Amino acid sequence: MTSAPHSTTARQLALIDQLRDRPFPAHHGLAATAGGVPGDPVRSVPGGHVAQLWEGPPLWDADPADAEEIREECAAGLAALTAVLSLRWGPPTVVELAGRLERLARGLPVRPPLDLLCGQVARVHTWQIGGRWVAIGAGQGGPELPYRLLAAIGEGTVEEVP
Repeated sequence: MTSAPHSTTARQLALIDQLRDRPFPAHHGLAATAGGVPGDPVRSVPGGHVAQLWEGPPLWDADPADAEEIREECAAGLAALTAVLSLRWGPPTVVELAGRLERLARGLPVRPPLDLLCGQVARVHTWQIGGRWVAIGAGQGGPELPYRLLAAIGEGTVEEVP
């Protein structure tokens, strides 16, 4: 379904490294929504970037056994990337996003880019790197939507983000 795990992980790491160095846009706008390039897997907003690292096929008509295999592939991709990033930066802090999703549902603010993540993944593995944090998570935005592996880079620390 995807390319060889090593090459996929290498591409994912390269994208994360690029995003760590990419400036955040000053305001929302056309150029800020998707890196300004059609098909770009990155969404940039003031204060953060979110990148789609992997996406499975849509599941609206998938056989349950196939859907489970796709979910396991996504979870394995998250585990592999977490292991590699942990070798680089040490063990991650796991942050649950349910509280942030509840805040959004009540119309309360959630600082970017966690506002973009919390409807897609239930929790993220995070690392603090200088004045930015890196997070990765896997999930499914709804029962018929594809499983996705996402990365995010944000300002400050995750713990201070409401």
